[in-house]
Amino acid sequence: ILGLASSGVHSNGFSLVRRLAADRGWKLDRPAPFDQDRLFIDALMAPTRIYVASLLPLLRQGRIKGLAHITGGGLLENVPRVLPLDTHATIDADAWPLPRLMAYLQAQGRIEPEELARTFNCGIGMAVIVAAEDADAVAAALDDAGETVYRIGTIEAGERGCTVRGSTETWSARADWSATHHG
Repeated sequence: ILGLASSGVHSNGFSLVRRLAADRGWKLDRPAPFDQDRLFIDALMAPTRIYVASLLPLLRQGRIKGLAHITGGGLLENVPRVLPLDTHATIDADAWPLPRLMAYLQAQGRIEPEELARTFNCGIGMAVIVAAEDADAVAAALDDAGETVYRIGTIEAGERGCTVRGSTETWSARADWSATHHG
């Protein structure tokens, strides 16, 4: 599984973002606490990245087996939607950096890593399912097309679903963690 970097929150978790903004009294017209070069509102409302131009040539070549746009439900609920019934995805949350915006939302909302993986895209806007032998070439083609690409996971035989795992170094976890969704 390859992951393409998101441009921000996209459409994920805005109910929680609105609640945090109201509860914490965020000043959205000021620089973001995590990025002094951007207004807070601009960081939160960054347009959703559109991946079609990068993906279409690879789709036409038959090199992509599945795509999961990471929207509501996060990685945990969106990846299984494109898997065969007898397969399970395992995603390594240590494989990419959690964007500063997501880390800020997590800290402000005291969101556990498992819930973060279910609510937000966590920096991955699109999961790209490819054959293992095509992973390097597809990643290189996506990189050449201007995408930021991470190798984020694998697919094995098993009950249809997704497990996201991380270490204490990932997403401010207090211990090694994992979250699983069957679907």
